[in-house]
Parts: sequence; structure tokens; C-alpha cells
Amino acid sequence: MIDRYLQEQNLGFNLTQLATCRENMQQMIEEQFNSLRNFVAGQPTVDSVPCDGELYSYPVPELGEGGSCSLFNQVADQPFDLTTVLGTPTDYTRKTLQKLHQVVEYVVGKTQTDWFGIYQTFGHEQQDKRLVKLAYDGAISRSEYPLTEQFAQISNNVQVGLSGESKVINNVDSYVEQGGSYYTCDPKVKSEVCLPIFDSKNQVIGIIDAEAFVNDFFDAQRMALLVAASLVISSLLPALQM
Repeated sequence: MIDRYLQEQNLGFNLTQLATCRENMQQMIEEQFNSLRNFVAGQPTVDSVPCDGELYSYPVPELGEGGSCSLFNQVADQPFDLTTVLGTPTDYTRKTLQKLHQVVEYVVGKTQTDWFGIYQTFGHEQQDKRLVKLAYDGAISRSEYPLTEQFAQISNNVQVGLSGESKVINNVDSYVEQGGSYYTCDPKVKSEVCLPIFDSKNQVIGIIDAEAFVNDFFDAQRMALLVAASLVISSLLPALQM
């Protein structure tokens, strides 16, 4: 799985030009994968929590006219309710969400990224397909992205969700100046990485999104951990698919 990811994905740099060769990059990913998987496996989960709201809902920004963009620093009156896509809370889905939050905790702690989120694809009909945010750390952001070609024109998340091709931007200003489309949730963001999450049949079942407030943030070590996270998460997301 790791070798396929290295061969098929543009991770933002040419591996032959790195001080570390492809074999070393693969080794870094393997080490990060094992460390993250062991961390999640070693963390406790509980059958019930005092407030499911901590797992199943989160604040979201107000959306602009037509719902195409988020209004920065304007919080919607109603939080997003994950039970609308996951159904009534159960011990099984609760434990899975807890594990996703543990992945977020680990990634943020190790990379010091300013924002990190996990999204899953939901919807069976093409017109209903969307990315839904399940767990994150950082500033509030929209809960769903419609998986349409129209929205892909302004959203890296949707581009990755549709194409299965990673997106690595280590200088947002330069990227936009060169004609790249960019959905601004937080104007402080200077670097961003979106990676696809695949199932065992190589189908895209979600994405991860990481953001930082400085340029050139995502080096080889951080990229190795993000790839490892996408692989660990791939075993968790199908458990939540309705």
C-alpha cells in the first residue's frame, strides 16, 4: 500500500531530488504508520460518554449566499449534527469516532500543524455525494463539501475527493498568483496538503486535510506521517459508511 501511494501520488516533491531516497521515504512512512497504529490501538475507548455532543456535533461557520463560501469568524447558530449522516449514536460508531479523534490528536501533536481534519465520502447517488468532516482540530470550518465538478473549481478538497490525486501547496499566495483555485476558510493559511483515503479496492472513500500558517511547512517527515495517517484511517472509515 505504501509503495503504491509513493508511485501514484504527487507528494509535492521529487523523491529523486531529496536527501532521502525513495527507500528511505518508504521506511519513514512505515515507521510512522506503525507508530500511529500502535498509538490508536493502545488508547482506551468507552461504550458511552457523558455527552455525545463532543463526538457527534461541532460548530460551523455561516455560509455566504448560495452556500459556496464560508464567512470567516461568523459562527452559525446551529452546530453540525453528525447523526444526520451516521444515524443514532451506537457503541460501534462512537468508538470509531473516538479513534478518528485519536488520529487527529496524534497527527497534530507530532506535526504541529495548525489545522487537521478527516473527511469521509457519503451519498450513493452522484448528485448527493459529498465529503463530510468527521473529526478535526483547529479553527471552525464548513462541515460538508459537495462532490461536484462545479465545486471542484474552487475547492482542493473536492478536487482530491473526485480525482483521488493528492494536492500539496507549500505557498498558497504563490499558488493563487499562478492561477490555482483556492477555497479560503482561514486567511492565515500559507501551506496546505490534501491526501485521498482509499479502500481495499482503490476507491476514494475520503480525504485528509492539513493546514499551516507558514510557507514550506510540509517537509518529507511531515508528509510521511500524513501518508501514514491516510493509510491508518482507511481501515476505520468503512465502519461508518451507511
